Amino acid sequence: MQRLAAVRPRLVSFARLHLRDSAQAEDAVQDALEAAIEKDASFSGRSGYETWVFGILKYKILDSMRAQKRQGKWQPLEDETDDEALDRQFQQNGRWRVEARPASWGEPEAAFENEHFWQVFDACMIALPDNVARVFSLRELMGLSTEDICRELGIKENNCWVILHRARLRLRSCIEKGWLKEATT
Repeated sequence: MQRLAAVRPRLVSFARLHLRDSAQAEDAVQDALEAAIEKDASFSGRSGYETWVFGILKYKILDSMRAQKRQGKWQPLEDETDDEALDRQFQQNGRWRVEARPASWGEPEAAFENEHFWQVFDACMIALPDNVARVFSLRELMGLSTEDICRELGIKENNCWVILHRARLRLRSCIEKGWLKEATT
């Protein structure tokens, strides 16, 4: 129970990101927690406990998203309009501008074990526009295929790839400002 209490705030934040409704997010988290309690004995330890609970929540969120569609409460994604900000990072030939090049992150595996990295990552995810964060999360955190994301969100594949590209660029920039700069000072 203590493990579930510790992970609950992140579960709620994750569910709100996808469902855009606090009450539905709370319901999905409660359903996931209930399932985790019922299936606790089946947790084999092949993944981290938090990862296992997030896996349960993933299916609860997808069920809620489908229910929103059936009930006509689904909020489609809005088109992004900040192409100019992204274009300023690249030269005409498509290469990075010198001042916009990605900084070295050192050893990536070590970053994933750093608690401060994950605090910065969470803050950067919250700073993303809802539609960008949702697509990125479905793909990279929940592991859905592009085809599944497009079907769930009602978007075209090209749009999905553009949104993912924008999300990665924004997250990289935010993480470099909030984590790498602090790590070097």
